[in-house]
Amino acid sequence: QMELVESGGGLVQAGGSLTLSCAASRRAFLSYVRGWFRQAPGKEREFLAGIRWTSGNTYYADAVKGRFTISRDSAKNTMYLKMNNLAPEDTAVYFCAMTPTFGSTSPRDFGTWGQGTQVTVSS
Repeated sequence: QMELVESGGGLVQAGGSLTLSCAASRRAFLSYVRGWFRQAPGKEREFLAGIRWTSGNTYYADAVKGRFTISRDSAKNTMYLKMNNLAPEDTAVYFCAMTPTFGSTSPRDFGTWGQGTQVTVSS
């Protein structure tokens, strides 16, 4: 069974940066896409970025393009999300998950969800 574990969340001031990590428990599903989502209270889960594990090809939601960067370290079997110029609107629980389809953005297309990590941006 594959598990994903997020870490790196916390409290940051507006304008600051934070890097989240998503560690996988097994070297499996290597052809899949791993992605980042977030969910703020009372809002739907929102796609942020995805990366094909084998090729490193990436895609982003327009809302975060140029501000967030997704990357991976294959040796560590870990995915990252570098977030710059954070704003209070970025406050949410951030999740990672997997899908077989590059370009997918719907949470329904993703599985193996982590437990999430809280990011809080103060103004």
